[in-house]
Amino acid sequence: MVKFLKPGKVVILLQGRYAGKKAVIVLVFEEGTGDLPYGHCLVAGLAKYLKKVIRKESTKKTAKKSRVKVFLKLVNFTHLMPTRYTLDVDFKEVVSGTPDSLTTKDKKLNAAKFAKAKLEERFNYGKNMWFFTRHHMIRHD
Repeated sequence: MVKFLKPGKVVILLQGRYAGKKAVIVLVFEEGTGDLPYGHCLVAGLAKYLKKVIRKESTKKTAKKSRVKVFLKLVNFTHLMPTRYTLDVDFKEVVSGTPDSLTTKDKKLNAAKFAKAKLEERFNYGKNMWFFTRHHMIRHD
């Protein structure tokens, strides 16, 4: 079987609190782990999409509207819908390669802060803008 769920692949979550939100695969656990004995992956996604910015708004308001809110979550493969898109963001430092880095609250917070910094940097450079908009992947043919 071809493994198409690789790190960097953009997926849409189908179940749970963040259903319908875009996310990027950070780590893949094909065989599962001790506490999660099924295939799953760690995703970093957008909890809130960015607001539309107008030129006449102040810089303070523009900065507030351009803030990225990120979530990290371990998700079952069946609750993901893979897309044809990839995001070339390096999330290597988000987690050290093991899911136990998300066990404690402060480790998860640090990982989320790092993911937020990476995605904000990507947004500020103006790259992959389709990822930060709400309905870009849905086609209405």
